[in-house]
Amino acid sequence: MSVKKGLFITVVLTICACGEKLMEKPEGLIPKEKMVAVLADMAIVNSAKGTNIGFFRDYDIEPTMFVFEKHGIDSVLFVTSDRYYASLPVEYEAIYTEVELLLTNWENELKETKKLGDSLRRIELESKQKLKDSTLQKVNDSLP
Repeated sequence: MSVKKGLFITVVLTICACGEKLMEKPEGLIPKEKMVAVLADMAIVNSAKGTNIGFFRDYDIEPTMFVFEKHGIDSVLFVTSDRYYASLPVEYEAIYTEVELLLTNWENELKETKKLGDSLRRIELESKQKLKDSTLQKVNDSLP
């Protein structure tokens, strides 16, 4: 057998193996769009747990269960759906790419909101300073 023929057979077998489903689609599979939202919320909650664990304790919130309840799923459905998507590397990567994009968009929105809030505070402080300056000027003008 020639090297080209052997390489061709190897490539064909690799492509066929990659296209083979490793798992059957589970009953009640979380749709991709919802999976993106769940994973994005999980990322935020896990990040918040690292910085604000006291908040969760104070309000008796279990962060992961909060996300599951928000999306109307349970841990078994999440794990089976996650495993299924993980068995499809291209789809799994696409899901995580969307999660990353969603989180980046949320971050940019928050930055814009903060920037707007900072601008409004600056304008308010400048207005107060102008009012104070004009009041002082009026007082100085009225003095003999």
